[in-house]
Amino acid sequence: MGRSVAQKLIESHLVDGEMVPGTEIGLRIDQTLTQDATGTMVMLELEALALDRVRTDVSVQYVDHNLLQTDERNMADHLFLRSACQRFGLWYSKAGNGVSHPTHMQRFGVPGASMIGSDSHTCAAGSLGMLAIGVGGIDVAMAMAGEPLYVRMPRVWGVRLTGELPPWVSAKDVILEMLRRHGVGGGVQRIVEYHGPGLAGLSAMDRHVIANMGAELGATTTVFPADEQVRRFLRAEQREEDFIELTADPDASYDLTDEIDLSSLEPLIAAPSSPGNVTPVAEVAGEPVHQVVVGSSANPGLRDFAIVAAMLRGRQAHPQVSLDVNPTSRQILADLTAGGATLDLIRSGARIHQTGCLGCIGMGQAPAAGRNSLRTFPRNFPGRSGTADDAVWLCSPETAAAAALTGRITDPRELPDLLGIAYPKLDLPATSGVDTAMLEEPLPEEQARQVELAKAPSIGSLPDFDPLPDTIEAVVGIKVGEDVSTDEIMPAGARALPYRSNTDKLAESVFAGVDPGMRIAQEEIFGPTTALIEVRDFDDAIRVANGIRYGLSSSIYTRDVDKAFRAMRDLVAGITYVNAGTTGAEVHLPFGGTKDTGNGHREAGQAALDVFTEWKSIYVDYSGRLQRAQIDNVKPGE
Repeated sequence: MGRSVAQKLIESHLVDGEMVPGTEIGLRIDQTLTQDATGTMVMLELEALALDRVRTDVSVQYVDHNLLQTDERNMADHLFLRSACQRFGLWYSKAGNGVSHPTHMQRFGVPGASMIGSDSHTCAAGSLGMLAIGVGGIDVAMAMAGEPLYVRMPRVWGVRLTGELPPWVSAKDVILEMLRRHGVGGGVQRIVEYHGPGLAGLSAMDRHVIANMGAELGATTTVFPADEQVRRFLRAEQREEDFIELTADPDASYDLTDEIDLSSLEPLIAAPSSPGNVTPVAEVAGEPVHQVVVGSSANPGLRDFAIVAAMLRGRQAHPQVSLDVNPTSRQILADLTAGGATLDLIRSGARIHQTGCLGCIGMGQAPAAGRNSLRTFPRNFPGRSGTADDAVWLCSPETAAAAALTGRITDPRELPDLLGIAYPKLDLPATSGVDTAMLEEPLPEEQARQVELAKAPSIGSLPDFDPLPDTIEAVVGIKVGEDVSTDEIMPAGARALPYRSNTDKLAESVFAGVDPGMRIAQEEIFGPTTALIEVRDFDDAIRVANGIRYGLSSSIYTRDVDKAFRAMRDLVAGITYVNAGTTGAEVHLPFGGTKDTGNGHREAGQAALDVFTEWKSIYVDYSGRLQRAQIDNVKPGE
């Protein structure tokens, strides 16, 4: 029986186990990718391992996340990363050179190779016929040390593409269609492999768009064949010698199958606040829009920016819309500028930002609360934008540009009638303006041994750990429900990312999306609806119980007592109204009646707390001491 592309890639890198779905396998890793948010920890792990030099074919460290230098910590991390690359033998991509995924694809991606990266969208490299998997930092560090990657053998999900994309529909709509059908968990323990005649009309960068958001499907990775489109891409990047053909056998079989007729697709959009909330643009048309952001690793290609520029050429963005453009690499920005498209964007009112992830990971570009922001990004998790009450939609560049022009969500197929805009025919250059000036090569081995790591006071070191025992017994720290996003486990954004090189400080942000603003202290857990809460002082920490979604606690952190009680009213099921201030509180109870308090913040807080205690047993001591309590039989403070 013939082999699929995924099976060929795994077979050629298999060093342990058998290719039986669900069983553990070990894979040889050829390349690694790290970025400055997660790469700092990887470099600290290499230091802890006392590694002399990386043992992969290629390892590259990118600086694309922590670019908002509001204090000294981000630049200190960059200096540390550069010194670590010099010491351990990695390539270093300087700040401003580009987002890791498209830049790696342009400069280092090789069909048939394996790669892991400390970034969930590492899977984008599957667009070139690579086996590329996003993993944790320790897995990357071990691969750099020459160790295999151990994973469970996934099932291979063959998705056959037929037809051609119609005007106003692009690659983003293909992956949004997959999310519409299967949701954010549809790809778990699966490799998505696209095949079929429809591939002929999808460029390598189109495939990058689709492969990138395979992460949002929950897939282990996504793969495409290395065919003529991949050869054309590598030729444009002046790397045609790296091309090898890698396609599925004619009689290849798949563990699961699906099919998409590209010609039947329409513009799609993911509504707040999940990539899986996909609906046709036509069904939500008319919603007002106040921000449009174009860029990110999910739509990184020259084509994705050029189509927006062509649609905006000679026109102004709507007055109420903030139009932001985030170039994904310096090379792409240079090519866009050489073709005149950058000037079209500037004249339309767009703000051109530095190359990097920026608003995609909450580093700036936070939208107004409750106002719709359309973005060509891969994720719209709650609060990821930097605004707690955000309303972020995910869409194609065509749909984004249509909203920028009209000030509302607009099906781009309506633009010929609305504004007289015909579907643009792009004339993109056959050769890219290759520029490697901001890539630093690894130092020679003898010279590298003389390099000392540049560690500022803000950069910690890993603690010494005893070897892991065969059995671990520990208290469960937290219990969460379904669809908990990565940002709720460890937040992106300007608050947490600068501490990625300091494990003690970073730990304070773990599960901040489930319990924001406070560090959960859980010495003992007595039941699924009981939590142990650390409170530093009353004014700085008013806790609000919300067990509705997670079975434990979700909180509001504020110094404003009135805001805290308004949040109680809005968040907690059953309590219909809360009014509180400096003179007291009136709490309307779900079972009827009211509860009044005396004067002062402490009395107001205690009255509301009594209500929550009856409802969901969250126990707080305003003096700052930890309290242990069990539902139904202990009162606050006991």
